Amino acid sequence: MGHWFYRNITEPGKLPMLLALTSFILTFLITRTVTRLIRAGRGPFKNITPGGMHIHHVVPGVILTVIGGFGAVGSARHGAAAAVCAIIFGIGAGLLLDEFALVLHLDDVYWTEQGRQSVEVVVLAAALALLVLSGFAPLGVNEMTPDERQDRASLILTLLINFLLVLITLFKGKPRMALISVLVPFVAIFGALRLARPGSSWSRRFYRNRPRARAKSRLRSYRHDRRWDRPRRKFQDLIGGAPDRLPTAKP
Repeated sequence: MGHWFYRNITEPGKLPMLLALTSFILTFLITRTVTRLIRAGRGPFKNITPGGMHIHHVVPGVILTVIGGFGAVGSARHGAAAAVCAIIFGIGAGLLLDEFALVLHLDDVYWTEQGRQSVEVVVLAAALALLVLSGFAPLGVNEMTPDERQDRASLILTLLINFLLVLITLFKGKPRMALISVLVPFVAIFGALRLARPGSSWSRRFYRNRPRARAKSRLRSYRHDRRWDRPRRKFQDLIGGAPDRLPTAKP
């Protein structure tokens, strides 16, 4: 086990990435646990409100992310400095992305339906970091042989084709698939060939005079959401807590 860890993690300089990912996930889980306890009124934890102003944990998250990020850029891939900066960056990113929805909406939507976006972004960021840690390189460059990398024309053409597929996937209203396809080009091919989601830029532009394509797109989107929406929401509630239920209006 020690030999495998050294050969696959330490020697290629992936230890900072592993430490950043581990601290990122642990920070998110610990933060969600604390906020859920505060929400339930349990334990010694309280909101930080100096002078009556609620300080969200995105504030220290931004500070730690900046410190860890600049420190990581200025340090080597090996050594104690790189490891410490990676941990600081992971903690800051965990605090920051846990309140991603607040930054996006510029409102305290932590325990609302919009707050689910924070959990979704955290899960997606962790998945992308795992792919990078596993050896995937952006836009499929890792799939090229050393001879192909020396051929600049092939390298540039591969990057352009993969980037174009990623953009098509994004314009078709599939942002999660587009992000993953940056590291896994096959996903971009699948996303670019499939029908666009209703309301996407691609749908409004190219399905305007194609009623059959619009109807098929809506039907496929409805079936997909009906199949996966409930398991996705349960998973989000499990790791992030269920949002507040809006009071029903009395007749």
